[in-house]
Amino acid sequence: MHIRHNIRTTLAILHDTAAAALAWSLAYLLRFNFDLPDNFAAELRQTLIWIVPLQMLIFWRFGLYRGIWRYASTADLRRIVLAVALSAAAIPLLFWMLRLGLVIPRSVLVINPLLLILLMGGSRFIYRLWKEQGLYGGIRLDGEPVLVLGAGDAAASLSKELSKSSDWRLVGFLDDNAGRHGRTLNGIRVLGGLESLPEWAERLGVSQAIIAMPSSSHQQRKRAIQLCNAAQVKALTVPSFDDLMSGKVAVSQLRAIELDDLLGRDPVVLDDAGLHGLLTEKVVMVTGAGGSIGSELCRQIARFAPAKLVLFEQSEFALYTIEQELQHNFSALEFVCLVGDVRDAARVDEVVRQQQPTTLFHAAAYKHVPLMEQRNAWQAIRNNVLGTWTVARAAQRYGVGKFVMISTDKAVNPTNVMGASKRLAEMVCQALQSQTPLSPAGRGAGGEGGARFVIVRFGNVLGSTGSVIPKFREQIARGGPITVTHPEITRYFMSIPEAAQLVLQAGLMGQGGEIFVLDMGEPVKIAELAKELIRLSGLSEEEIKIEFTGLRPGEKLYEELLADSEHTLPTPHPKLRIAQARQADAAWLEKLLEWSSVPTMPDEQVRAALHEWVPEYRSNP
Repeated sequence: MHIRHNIRTTLAILHDTAAAALAWSLAYLLRFNFDLPDNFAAELRQTLIWIVPLQMLIFWRFGLYRGIWRYASTADLRRIVLAVALSAAAIPLLFWMLRLGLVIPRSVLVINPLLLILLMGGSRFIYRLWKEQGLYGGIRLDGEPVLVLGAGDAAASLSKELSKSSDWRLVGFLDDNAGRHGRTLNGIRVLGGLESLPEWAERLGVSQAIIAMPSSSHQQRKRAIQLCNAAQVKALTVPSFDDLMSGKVAVSQLRAIELDDLLGRDPVVLDDAGLHGLLTEKVVMVTGAGGSIGSELCRQIARFAPAKLVLFEQSEFALYTIEQELQHNFSALEFVCLVGDVRDAARVDEVVRQQQPTTLFHAAAYKHVPLMEQRNAWQAIRNNVLGTWTVARAAQRYGVGKFVMISTDKAVNPTNVMGASKRLAEMVCQALQSQTPLSPAGRGAGGEGGARFVIVRFGNVLGSTGSVIPKFREQIARGGPITVTHPEITRYFMSIPEAAQLVLQAGLMGQGGEIFVLDMGEPVKIAELAKELIRLSGLSEEEIKIEFTGLRPGEKLYEELLADSEHTLPTPHPKLRIAQARQADAAWLEKLLEWSSVPTMPDEQVRAALHEWVPEYRSNP
């Protein structure tokens, strides 16, 4: 490789040496209309001996031989122009210093640099053009024809990458900016707006389109996907704007459309400075660290370089999985992986006392509605209520500054045991807050008291453990059918990273006792979700049937984010609001703890008691 590099450098130097000699000679010939008098021919030969070494020395000093011709760019052309301009100024100065008595025509001094820029710059760009697509690459006929939706910077970069590929042949751009219509981008025409996709796809025989709109809003990208579906064109997309800016991926790394592209929302804007203050160089603890939300919280927290990240998890395998990922992606991070049950007060106390976290995110919970509804109802109460009290009380006892509990929209007007248990867990945190003296800085007092309890309530997350998305994908892989409980059932969805980011933001903003409600966007019909997954799998509803099986125990058609008696207050963050909910006091908490400490209880007795503890609870047979 080193030898090849030296050979190429030598060839480039020889090329520019010849170009310098040729440009100087042509300048004389053009000056005299190719009828060069003998005395000027002798002068030409005499001056060449000085001109060429001088120019080559300047070119070398300007670093013209460190670049690669195949990737010649405007930056290389700029260096060539500057180097030639300097040499043009140095030539008359050299001859004045040597006092050779030569009378060099002034027109030669003007023509020479122009010719030299043309020869040196032109040859580099011709070589790049030849290497990238051949001299006649603009009329390639090989590769599958493809349209690019969007005509911005990402589309321009993508078109350069596609020109090198033998698999694709870019035939045009589509963009809603009317000012770009009819113009060309890297030699390829902008044909029209996105709405004209069906017409151009049929006319040009295009069966695939690439959506190159990473910086556009989610609604714009979603519309582009829907237009591709309507035109029966398979859609691919470039990576997200954040991934491109971070350098993790290149614009040429195309991927298939995922469900997140259809249901996701615009990126969350985080208070990075505030989160650095909350997390950076601090000890942070996450319970349920191996779960869907808990593991994503660990990833997001790790980005802020905490002094130590404490992972507390009941499942050995889940804890091992996130441990391996963090070791690979955040090798400099100090983290502690601890196995334990949130109901085990002695273990929880030992961990919090020894690790001394300043912020604790409580994500450990039993959350699967049908499983908790039948034969596991008391375990849901024990884990979600008693477990929350155990961790929260340890946080209060050992001076944790912020305790952030992950709740659910199923806690609003609950119709199932899981939702009612999470509503009780919210009230436990609020009752503890009413007993907690707050330090002015919002940090733990270093001992008993001082903790700020914050609750974050949101709906389903895409792809979480036990959610419908992985289940639907498995059913499609088996050839169907997809089972949906009811044609009208709807749910709120957000991506796991967005949920985790908003949990961090709410944890930062919380002053103690608030229930933050995340903006979940518009509810989605599960039946429509199933149809989208079938389409994204390249299949039809005739190939994969949808069967309706009826609502499961504890399940309701529509989830709510606020109870009927609640109202919300705005916050500085557009995706977070504060719910004003019924709270509990110390006497209520004492009675609840006495009830939830019973070792076991039949399901029907649990449901009957929940009507007393959570008046808005309505069991769903």
